[in-house]
Amino acid sequence: MTCKLAAMLLTSLSLAAGAVSDAAAADFTEAAVVKPTYDIGACGNPSVLGFITRRFDYKAANYLHADIAIAEIRDIGLSRYEPRDYTHLVEREYCYGSAVTTDGVRRPLWYLIERPWGFAGVGASVEFCIGGLDPWYVYGAHCASLR
Repeated sequence: MTCKLAAMLLTSLSLAAGAVSDAAAADFTEAAVVKPTYDIGACGNPSVLGFITRRFDYKAANYLHADIAIAEIRDIGLSRYEPRDYTHLVEREYCYGSAVTTDGVRRPLWYLIERPWGFAGVGASVEFCIGGLDPWYVYGAHCASLR
């Protein structure tokens, strides 16, 4: 009985998540037609910006071996939006901004938000690159793969 109940719950949650994602994608495209210069989608979401800041702190300390952190993220915008449809199961938002670091330098910031992603297809994935602070070119020269 509990297995059947768990299966029904998992099915209903996955259907609800799909309906929410489709509705959000439809709302975003309609809003973009009305006012494309002001709607930045999830790019300005505080949880996304907080993740980038925290993750950069870890990468700076452990990979770059530098005493540097992000002090502020400015000039946020949406450069490209790829909605979820029957051929593309993942919605993608390509974002940009400027990261002001604690050394006083303003650097270009490029990041990608993918949904649904994460554990078992629930949640979002955020990848980011700060220009000049990717010495191994993980995201290509000048963060090309996230533009």
